[in-house]
Amino acid sequence: MSDVMIEARDLTKHYGPVTELKNATFEVNRGEVVGFLGPNGAGKTTTMKILTCFIAPSDGTARVAGADIFEDPIAVREAIGYLPENTPLYSEMLVLEYLEFAGKMRGLSGEALPARIRKVVEETSLGDVIGKSIGELSKGFRQRVGLAQALIHEPPVLILDEPMSGLDPNQASEIRELIREIGRERTIILSTHNLAEVQVTCGRVLIISQGELVADDTPEELAARAGKPRFIATLRRNGHSAAEIRAAFSSIADAGSVAEHDGAGPNELVIEVVPKGSQDLRADIFQAAVSANLVLLGLEQRGENLEDVFRQLTTAGEGVAS
Repeated sequence: MSDVMIEARDLTKHYGPVTELKNATFEVNRGEVVGFLGPNGAGKTTTMKILTCFIAPSDGTARVAGADIFEDPIAVREAIGYLPENTPLYSEMLVLEYLEFAGKMRGLSGEALPARIRKVVEETSLGDVIGKSIGELSKGFRQRVGLAQALIHEPPVLILDEPMSGLDPNQASEIRELIREIGRERTIILSTHNLAEVQVTCGRVLIISQGELVADDTPEELAARAGKPRFIATLRRNGHSAAEIRAAFSSIADAGSVAEHDGAGPNELVIEVVPKGSQDLRADIFQAAVSANLVLLGLEQRGENLEDVFRQLTTAGEGVAS
């Protein structure tokens, strides 16, 4: 059996003269939790809808769990648990009633139906609200109900479109932990524009910008491959103005840009130096501070994080390509 659970080849979607998705090609293997990251309107939801057979691509094709979206869309739907961005729940139903309905819609009956309901209720921690009306639940619990319906038929693949949208930080943290637990046994694509979700939940990132995939890597490798180091120096002003301190670093200005920020204390200034290449400027910064009679209170080197890489790839139109 192949380990490739999702295989997309040259997926393209046109809406009249507008190209929403252009030649998207990627694979997701069994057991991977992949973040599908991009700005609003980048083509994430369009890709999700194509993979779930909700819409057809204008060109290209995809396979899910070995089934082709054109040749066997029923098998594709059977293999997928889908949580759309706006979860379509019936607010007047009890949680139990809704899960029974979702299970029957997925072909479950007899003893299999209550057994699966018990399992997904346990997986999504819905036991305390199983007898409540969905309309009475918090947004976090409604998301859990949405996840439960996506899991009811034991799909090998989960596609989650903005699963933390509208949640407060505590609710989002709970859903992220739940996704990590579920991801131990399933293949998951998590569509989002939230960088924090990807960094703590996903082992791999696909970045899409203006309908085109511009990156495919782990969060750590993306940052490492695109990352210029930044050198952060905390200085005591000693009566110097910010302009004077900036001038003191003019001798290394050709190595990159210098920016200043207020420090933690009233007499402190933080200098941030970003070199053009990978040059280590720590010694140069130290010497510049000594020459200007400045007290160096702290010096650290930082790499670019995923937020920096994301901004670079989705605004400049170029960067790390897969």
